[in-house]
Amino acid sequence: MTYFKPYIDKTGLHIPTYIGIRDQLVGDAKSIFGQDIYLGEDSQDYQWIATVAEKIYDAFQMAEQVYNNRAPNTAIGTGLDSVVKINGIKRKPATYSECKVKVMGLGGTEILEGIAVDKSGIKWNLPRSVMIPESGEVEIIAKCSIPGPVVSNPGDINSIFNPIYGWNSVYNEQNGSVGSYVEDDSLLRVRQSKSTAQASLTMLEGTVGSVAQLTGVTRSKVYENDTNVVDEKGLPPHSITAVVEGGSNNDIARAIWKHKGVGCFTNGDVTIEIVDSKKQKAPIRFFRPTYVDIEVIVNIKQLYGYTTETTESIKKKIQDYLNAMKIGSSLSISSLWGAALQAMPDLSSPLFSITSITASRLGETHQTDDISLAFNEVCRGNVNNVTANVV
Repeated sequence: MTYFKPYIDKTGLHIPTYIGIRDQLVGDAKSIFGQDIYLGEDSQDYQWIATVAEKIYDAFQMAEQVYNNRAPNTAIGTGLDSVVKINGIKRKPATYSECKVKVMGLGGTEILEGIAVDKSGIKWNLPRSVMIPESGEVEIIAKCSIPGPVVSNPGDINSIFNPIYGWNSVYNEQNGSVGSYVEDDSLLRVRQSKSTAQASLTMLEGTVGSVAQLTGVTRSKVYENDTNVVDEKGLPPHSITAVVEGGSNNDIARAIWKHKGVGCFTNGDVTIEIVDSKKQKAPIRFFRPTYVDIEVIVNIKQLYGYTTETTESIKKKIQDYLNAMKIGSSLSISSLWGAALQAMPDLSSPLFSITSITASRLGETHQTDDISLAFNEVCRGNVNNVTANVV
């Protein structure tokens, strides 16, 4: 490959390849020391040239990264963090799953720094101080000890990690809220793009951008029905329907109120009254997502190098994929194959072969067909609902 000086044109920064730099240095050495100089790969001079070429190429790559960090579509990491500040947004931090649990024991017992454990061995921290009343039970919010989408199905949190006299048991009767990982670059770029719509190419885009960037919002979807009839999703005419995960009800309602069109009906089962500057009340409605627990059965033929750790990795990859799906998106069974294959460190040296995958809503009949979801539903994964049959 031919060496060239780095340059910038309308398509961006261009740098030479390592091979081009190396070959140029080899040519320069021959022009200085003579064409008969030996520069075979086993020579010390060649090894030195290759080392210098690598260092030069590293410097060029750093220059390319600095150049690319000027724009949100190519910036990465802290560079992207700096760029999106221009739009008044920042990367969303990791959040922790929370779940309401029932703590039972001897009335009058104070639990300090209590920790519960779920079926997967994950710890859930109780508030710093919990006082059990005379009735012998109290409901409090337990917070997961690790960030990310840790799922807590009813009955999952059922053990005490640090026993205290008078504290007999702990139990969750309902699903908890699901946390999230630190927002990755791809999702931050999407949110940055949405935030620029708030100046508003359309009122709908302004609503989408405003809701998506709210503190605590992890996923959101906004639908519009501008017709005179109920549409195929069941949404009322002349309405917008926002489905929002995370964030506070008041923040979401106010963001919708600021950007919706005049006379536009807001559809949803959560209603918040917004009072404007003239003391007029406007009911703003939106939905919280309905979580659909998904059961998956993966039939696997193990190959050389397969271990029980591989099984757990497959289940974890499927869980992560399900928890990352967008609101209202149907589940494609073929995508589960892709998620499971991510547990393979090297596809050119496979550890396993997938013979079949079936899935269903929790408790329903398994099938190989795609699973349709309603506009306000979103998939939820749990390793406990993923079965890996290894043969």
